[in-house]
Amino acid sequence: MPTRMVRAALAGLAIAIVPLANANAHCFVGGRFFPAMLATDDPCVADEMSSPTVQWNSANPNGREHDVGGDFAKRITENFGITVSSTWTRVRPPADSGTVGPSAYGFQNLVTTAQFQVLKDAPSELALLAGAIFSWGNSGAAGVGAVPWSTITPTFYFGKGFGGLPDSAGFMRAFAVTGQVGYEIPTTSFDLVSGNPVPQNLVWGTSLQFSMPYLRSSVIDLGLPDFINHLIPIVEGQFAAPVANKSGIDFVITGTVNPGVIWVGNYFQVGVEAIVPVNRASGTSIGAIAQLHLYLDDMFPRGIGRPLLGNAAPPMLPFGNASTPGRPPFGN
Repeated sequence: MPTRMVRAALAGLAIAIVPLANANAHCFVGGRFFPAMLATDDPCVADEMSSPTVQWNSANPNGREHDVGGDFAKRITENFGITVSSTWTRVRPPADSGTVGPSAYGFQNLVTTAQFQVLKDAPSELALLAGAIFSWGNSGAAGVGAVPWSTITPTFYFGKGFGGLPDSAGFMRAFAVTGQVGYEIPTTSFDLVSGNPVPQNLVWGTSLQFSMPYLRSSVIDLGLPDFINHLIPIVEGQFAAPVANKSGIDFVITGTVNPGVIWVGNYFQVGVEAIVPVNRASGTSIGAIAQLHLYLDDMFPRGIGRPLLGNAAPPMLPFGNASTPGRPPFGN
């Protein structure tokens, strides 16, 4: 399917969908909810959509970059799903560069991801996910950095909540970590335009998060305002390093650390993060990212929010108190 048709279909879907009923939120593992993150990925297959994700950063060597992206994830079965992602980019030459010329506009290469849920273990709050990320060469605009070759990135994801710690651990039980590690393999080994090799990269990311909903429902209710009880403060990191076919390329780890916060509800979440480069090769100033994320499996459990094949897992019961298993009462 042509790239423009895929993007049009995603936009049409965002307009056409209408809520049907309540269901269970899309990444629960026992009483632990892993939110969709902004820079990395959560460890669950789900029906969900991010629209939009808006980002300002300085990682593009050609100037200041502004991105507007969206993605749509769909379960084929209860444990297997695919995601389609697209990002529109504007690159503006830096004011102090002396560069004369207009800004560059265009889409980045189209990205599709296939994922399989390996494990969800409720007692240990552990989720494992395996996937492969495909970036399709020649589907984007070269002026904004889209490359003519494709890449394939086998990736492993995990999430682990600390709720299994003894009661004496107190607030520590509300913490959780997630992570992913992948190996990026390009479909070519040499860039004919630049005359440089195209390296294979190790790419990885992680997050540390503190769940106020989990604290209230499973540890202690501090009687805080409802808005506070919906927040999940989070720190993400994403990194990359060339590890093969890198003749003449310096070994430099690039990446960012992203502190921020996510507000979660029954049907959607809103997140904001700063983007802090770890070195000059990763960017020259602090950026920001903001995202609206929709839980389609909660919004449309009898329609687009259910697997195409087979039946979805039954919804979870709401929490009554810290000792009652089930789903935290987010509410919107």
